[in-house]
Amino acid sequence: MPTKKSTTSSGKLTATLRIGHGDSVKEIELPMQSGTMGPDVIDVRQLYGKANVFTYDPAFMATASCESRITYIDGEKGVLLHRGYSIAELAKNGDFLEVCYLLINGELPNAEQKKKFVHDITHHTMLHDQVQYFFRGFRRDAHPMAVMVGVVGALSAFYHDETDYNEPHARMVATYRMIAKMPTIAAWAYKYSMGQPFVYPQNRFGFAENFMQMMFATPCEEYQVSPVVARAMDQILILHADHEQNASTSTVRLAGSSGANPFACIAAGIATLWGPAHGGANEAVIRMLKRIGSKDRIGEFITRAKDPNDTFRLMGFGHRVYKNFDPRATIMRKSAHDVLNEMGMGDNPLLPIAMELERIALEDDYFVQRKLYPNVDFYSGIILQAMGIPSRLFTAVFAVARTVGWMAQWNEMMDDPGRKIGRPRQIYTGHTQRAYVPVKRRA
Repeated sequence: MPTKKSTTSSGKLTATLRIGHGDSVKEIELPMQSGTMGPDVIDVRQLYGKANVFTYDPAFMATASCESRITYIDGEKGVLLHRGYSIAELAKNGDFLEVCYLLINGELPNAEQKKKFVHDITHHTMLHDQVQYFFRGFRRDAHPMAVMVGVVGALSAFYHDETDYNEPHARMVATYRMIAKMPTIAAWAYKYSMGQPFVYPQNRFGFAENFMQMMFATPCEEYQVSPVVARAMDQILILHADHEQNASTSTVRLAGSSGANPFACIAAGIATLWGPAHGGANEAVIRMLKRIGSKDRIGEFITRAKDPNDTFRLMGFGHRVYKNFDPRATIMRKSAHDVLNEMGMGDNPLLPIAMELERIALEDDYFVQRKLYPNVDFYSGIILQAMGIPSRLFTAVFAVARTVGWMAQWNEMMDDPGRKIGRPRQIYTGHTQRAYVPVKRRA
């Protein structure tokens, strides 16, 4: 079924699809659309009605599921833009809540807008006191992501379905609540697993500092957050805030397309993010470093990574989308070295292994030619490990950051006048229709 591209008399691009062979060829003209950046796309929405066929695209690798103005990625060139601003400029010059405002509202805030936004988020960080009982229903050794899925889903019962989320103000309040409360939920999941008392948010702290004090402070003493470490955490949150139509974001949009409560939609996103192929990648980096065990064994594992017949793979190198250097990794690399210089590697045996792996990957022709550069998961895993955050909590930190992206995408979808419930098609490969056979006659 070849296609050809042409231009109509009105100047609009179209694609002509030829279906069949010999004398039974049928030509279908399909409209094309162009974004402000990126490749043109063929609009196949009328294909089934016109030709009784539909497209097959496992994992949606060549299918646009929506229009969006939020994030643009060019994986070949290593470009990541939020609302037109490069991730490098945002991470270098901005802070996380400023990026949150940008993703939600489309523009960077002025001084007064930022002050109000920071105030509003800061004063939504408390959880309803009854929410703590949800935590107590989990086993102490439950994975923090399992706890977060349950607790975030439970917020639907506190901010119930009687709220009209088609109304912009209701969506704004839900967005603020979700961004503000996620650090509290993640920190409490950690505290619960440690058997320590919950630490409440403090309005005098910034977003990243508050998150860290809720994780590490105790009623016995305050936790002093290093400015270098707080800035590194803020950058981790910025760099993970949104990443276009990835698996978890697509899940949030698909759940939201049914009109589901936004807290339930975010719980679905958290469940998807939990997967080791998605948000769990930085946790997998630490497991890999533990498996290597010492610098003396790095050569052995490098050899295995190069062997096409060996199933071992270096985690945190290369990226499914970026075929060049991950633009987030460039920023995260400097942040990692800043944190290590600030805190020292101490007695942590994994950090020297990570640094040596980084050196090899940036110098070895095998990795350089294949563009298997260290990615954002590699460096974020190192930073979080150096901060003293356990690897089981890494994906929860990711969820804290990605919540703003999920809410921005959910808001955009809810505001789309053409919104429809998501309903992918399938190629059915099972039995054709057959008759029911009574049990006594079955062989």
